[in-house]
Amino acid sequence: MEIKIFKTAEEASYQALELFKEVKEKGGRVFGLATGSTPEFLYHLLAASDLDFSQDIAINLDEYLGLAPQDPQSYAYFMQDHLFNKKPFGATYIPNGLAEDIQAEAERYEAIIDAHPIDLQLLGIGSNGHIGFNEPGTPFDRTTHAVQLTSQTIADNGRFFSSQEAVPQEALSMGIASILKAKQILLMAFGAKKAAAIKGLIEGPMSEDLPVTCLQSHPHVTVLLDEEAAQELTRVE
Repeated sequence: MEIKIFKTAEEASYQALELFKEVKEKGGRVFGLATGSTPEFLYHLLAASDLDFSQDIAINLDEYLGLAPQDPQSYAYFMQDHLFNKKPFGATYIPNGLAEDIQAEAERYEAIIDAHPIDLQLLGIGSNGHIGFNEPGTPFDRTTHAVQLTSQTIADNGRFFSSQEAVPQEALSMGIASILKAKQILLMAFGAKKAAAIKGLIEGPMSEDLPVTCLQSHPHVTVLLDEEAAQELTRVE
């Protein structure tokens, strides 16, 4: 695991842009993407860059259940607004939040991941250590699945909605086993609220109680932090 600490989130995002460039230069063509505030500036940098993704594939981590792609709070809308409308990909995949058969949709999505092995998977992290929407207690061998969101995740995401009551209670997410299939993983974490989870990732044992610790088992992980997210670390490997 390679860990890099930057003064600001913006500086870390510039480093993430360089990693995207490196992966493309080595022939990478499939990118696992994340939503939320963490990757927003990176997506701005990607959109403004001269990188050409027109022959590439984007596979997103997750989507809320019950939201249509046109809903401004859906992750499909987020991706179009922040990246795809400005920097088109050859193909984009996002779970169908309106699927009538959720299990069938989970299986369909996992098949997409298997058909298009991800060269670089971008991750953020929740304050409770979730990656994607894999909440504490999720088995490490879980593939794409429906998730009942915890009260903490709902509270954390409430800032994007008119109220916490408006936050969907469920989501469809790549499982931890799905994420670990990626050839390379990039985790970005910014802000003091992420510090405890980052300390657990880097200095704690692997535990399903802190889902992000699954990354300790992956052979090619880069962690980019700002100083606030790194503030509880006592060592950097």
